[in-house]
Amino acid sequence: MKQALKIDFVSDVACPWCAIGLSSLQIALERLGDRVDANLTLHPFELNPQMPAGGESVVEYLSQKYGRTPEQIAESQAMIAERGASVGFTFGKRERIYNTFDAHRLIHWAGLEGKQVPLKLALLRAYHGEGKDTSDPAVLVEAAQSVGLDAAKARAVLESGQFADEVRAEEQEYQAAGIQSVPAIIFNEQYLLSGGQPPESFEKAIEQILAGQA
Repeated sequence: MKQALKIDFVSDVACPWCAIGLSSLQIALERLGDRVDANLTLHPFELNPQMPAGGESVVEYLSQKYGRTPEQIAESQAMIAERGASVGFTFGKRERIYNTFDAHRLIHWAGLEGKQVPLKLALLRAYHGEGKDTSDPAVLVEAAQSVGLDAAKARAVLESGQFADEVRAEEQEYQAAGIQSVPAIIFNEQYLLSGGQPPESFEKAIEQILAGQA
């Protein structure tokens, strides 16, 4: 018999560990199969809310923010790519960091259309796999269309500024709850697991939660 499980996944398109975490979570849920009936909802978080149009150089941004050298950044990116490959996510060469607010607006709309997770994955691939500018409406519409969403409707959402208030409200809600880094994964509104965990960690956590519900 399947047991219900509510999962709130707080993340940013610009976060490589969010790509790893979401891929790992999906693998864990697939392994658990018929044991769990997961209700997965994605929530917005912006790592770089002040990022200007056109973005910034990855190396310059990370050097200024964390004091890392180009060599340290390259090592970190190689490690992240290795972790991504282990869960089926391919990281490509990405030279710039982009604003993600409009991407979050579109993801919110996609949730109303029943396509939230597919669109998030498409945008993560566009950003981290292909180095595309996710503040560019053409990139966002292309991603929406690739997962079966209506391109004209997606374009209308972006042009109208729709769902901006909803995204801001959700961001503030989770910040007020103490979420300061992502991914943050909350199970049944009680149990928090942070970071790009491997599938085994998600699987073990979910099994423990299900056992407690039994």
